[in-house]
Amino acid sequence: MSSKSIEYLEEIRKAEGLSRAVLRKIVVEGGEAVFHLVTDTNYTQEDVRYASEVSRRYSSGLNATARVVKSVPDEEGVRRAIADMLGEKFPAFAAFVSPGDISVSLDKSGGRFFIGVSEIERAKGKEDGIVDAVSARLNRSFCGYWTGELRPVQKIGGEIEGDAPPPEEYIAAPRFFEICNFSPIDGAEVSHAIYIADLEKEVQNVSVCGTIGYIEERQSKSGKPYFSLTVADATGTLRARYFPRKAVIEKVRAISEGTSVVLSGDNELFNGSLSFRAKAIDLGTPPEGFVPMERPSRPVPARYRTVFPAPASDLVQADLFGTTPLPQDLKEGKFVVFDLETTGLNNTPGSAMDHIIEVGAVKIEGGVITEKFSTFVACPVKLSQEIISLTGIKDEMLVGAPTVADVLADFYKFTAGCTLVGHNVQFDCRFIRYYGEKEGFLFDHRQIDTVTFAQQMLRLSNYKLNTVADHFGFTFNHHRAYDDAFVTAKIFIELVREKGGLPR
Repeated sequence: MSSKSIEYLEEIRKAEGLSRAVLRKIVVEGGEAVFHLVTDTNYTQEDVRYASEVSRRYSSGLNATARVVKSVPDEEGVRRAIADMLGEKFPAFAAFVSPGDISVSLDKSGGRFFIGVSEIERAKGKEDGIVDAVSARLNRSFCGYWTGELRPVQKIGGEIEGDAPPPEEYIAAPRFFEICNFSPIDGAEVSHAIYIADLEKEVQNVSVCGTIGYIEERQSKSGKPYFSLTVADATGTLRARYFPRKAVIEKVRAISEGTSVVLSGDNELFNGSLSFRAKAIDLGTPPEGFVPMERPSRPVPARYRTVFPAPASDLVQADLFGTTPLPQDLKEGKFVVFDLETTGLNNTPGSAMDHIIEVGAVKIEGGVITEKFSTFVACPVKLSQEIISLTGIKDEMLVGAPTVADVLADFYKFTAGCTLVGHNVQFDCRFIRYYGEKEGFLFDHRQIDTVTFAQQMLRLSNYKLNTVADHFGFTFNHHRAYDDAFVTAKIFIELVREKGGLPR
């Protein structure tokens, strides 16, 4: 780090909320410099204004502003940063370091890291200055002060096998993107939005940014007006509820489907499921040409191991609609429509997460159903009578079924390169993301929710799966994963046909 950078940060850290801030990057465009700061403590708008004033003094005559993001490091995120850095800067050394050889200890000042290597590699690592290089990278990337050491461990040689499992309990850190074209309606300016696909836990004071797919004004039991709406970014769809202040209700009523907005509020448990309660709604957009950042995932398995897809088709649909032209984006895209049966409705990580007991899916290629994927999943708990009655699945039917780890490895291969489609798709995606991440498979696919899609296209009394299926005249065996997935695929095709293309 240059002396000028050190001097800059010393001034920045005089602000209480920025006392441990790091400078992530400086972006210069069109005569303006934006200083991107990261802090792990609470900060105020006064702190941001102070940081902007300091930044202007270090911007060599450019108009400068500071943008601040709060980011609290977790052990897994620091471990992955170390592994990535070793692979990038010291590939020969990294070849002898597995993820399990890296440990991290967090404390109030920052943290320490430990890398376990053989005595030979430890000596080579000291010679190459690896500890100092890793410490410097962490001090630039994370708040606080970071130190580490190489620890000697005994390495047992043996045959290297491919497709080795990742560390247990692999959890990826949430991702954020910068909000552009912010225009306030009801709240203070926010600079960054979390990816909707990564909003999987209870969290307060977070913002999302995306396009409204559905919005409807309703009344609470007490007669208070509120809005029910869905917002989609390039990674997923979010349902939210918003109670407006009287001063802004007319402005909110002017918002329509297709408008890009920023919702700020709390992701909280509501009636046993995660729900977003917006405290403010404003206008804003993702960056132009925004492409979601990929997270490092295990590669797609080379072959199926326990669940093997089989050919599938919908002869009835082919007979009824075979001569009707299909929208081009449906014919050119690849989609996996899926459904799960689970032991309950709790899909909130960090709590008593329920278990997957059945996976059913179909693949759509060229606008038609081509393959199916269907399996029971071994369950470590006894099924409740409620679940048995609802699904018809009994404990003895799960005996000998593959584990969730094996099923999701095969399902990851089945879904490679596809958009995921489902009826209330976010609910099921939370299950596959949670259990998939434990094995290093990150289901970051684009998602399409047929509930939201049906709300845009149809006017029905409700949008339950059987209600939408009845609208199209489709009959099926409800509450079994494959049957639900199959009828959802048929509904999806007809909604796309009716709209003339995919939903935005």
